[in-house]
Amino acid sequence: MTCEELLYRYNPWWEGEFAAEGVVERPEALEALRRQLTTPQVVLVTGLRRVGKTTLLKLLARELIATGKADPRHVLYVSLDDYRLAAVTILDLLEEYRKLHRFGHTEPVIAMLDEVAHQPDYEQQLKNLCDMGGVKVYASSSSSSLMRSRKSHLTGRNVIVEILPLDFQEYLRFKAIRIRKSDVHLRKRYFEDYLRTGGIPEYVLRGDIEYLKELVDDILHKDIAAQHGVRDTQLLKDLFLLLMERSGKTLSINKVARVLSVTPDSARRYVEMFASTYLIHLVPRSGKTNERILSPKKVYACDLGVRTLYTGFRDVGSLFENYVYLRLRHKQPAYLYQDGTEIDFRTSDRWLVEAKYHDEEMAPKQQNLFDQTPGVRKAVVRNEKDVEELFSGQEMD
Repeated sequence: MTCEELLYRYNPWWEGEFAAEGVVERPEALEALRRQLTTPQVVLVTGLRRVGKTTLLKLLARELIATGKADPRHVLYVSLDDYRLAAVTILDLLEEYRKLHRFGHTEPVIAMLDEVAHQPDYEQQLKNLCDMGGVKVYASSSSSSLMRSRKSHLTGRNVIVEILPLDFQEYLRFKAIRIRKSDVHLRKRYFEDYLRTGGIPEYVLRGDIEYLKELVDDILHKDIAAQHGVRDTQLLKDLFLLLMERSGKTLSINKVARVLSVTPDSARRYVEMFASTYLIHLVPRSGKTNERILSPKKVYACDLGVRTLYTGFRDVGSLFENYVYLRLRHKQPAYLYQDGTEIDFRTSDRWLVEAKYHDEEMAPKQQNLFDQTPGVRKAVVRNEKDVEELFSGQEMD
């Protein structure tokens, strides 16, 4: 297959075709991408595998074309994990694309480069595209290496948009559930269904447990074992189960090392591998730099359905705390710890948030720490409605 044929297959809108029927849209996530359209930076779209990054890029392309904001030929989409493109650089691909449509280098194009980290030296190439001008780049990856690269080619030239699993409101939309005011008593039941199912879009729609198992297996084998040369995949599976069971709790690297019979350095490296693929999220302790670095981190699951798959549907309060974390993730939350007492989250914009599902109450020492912590706005969230009200009232901004 020639490069021209491949590009036409990836971009059916060049010939007036764009089938997107049956796709449930995510307006909030799409708006996060849309806001970056007129900025000069490369937009790095990150997040867990199968969380919907590719779909969102294609929905953005469809919207731009349908609204007349972009000529179909000026929108390029390509998946760079395609083995047929292994020998083609990003810069050569853009050159072939311009030749194909007889575009000069001053004609603006929108390039959507899926799974860009499969390309060697992708940062240098994206920097070159950015410096040349005329190309608006959306580049996606399922690895946080996009954010934490040791190379600084894109410093000041990129903005990061992380796509998370569906939140509860999006889950209802995907399930075509509308809770009427007369049926508000059903809200808790639907929310606990969500806590059990999670927010991986295809799993929400299909309900096939094998799909969720395959997702985790793909990440363990392709993104961790293969990329980092880990031969003992059973160790990775054992570690992931341990991490899911510790979700919402602080993680002792030494204890992990003892359980797995590896060195602490190896345990730390394995945990960081999981975090780099978004399978887990690590939350530091609030405090000075040395406290944040040296104190044990709390661990949260990437998705509630994935967690339930490994631990069963139990400890609803802990699942709810995990949900609150995911909703606060963009606020860089840290946990507050003082004299043996902990508050769940302290956010970058100085909110102190404790998750207590429905009738749960704080212990006296915890209540005292919550009440006496100065310089922050405070909220105790007891259900998903409390969480949404916290956001809808824009108190978090």
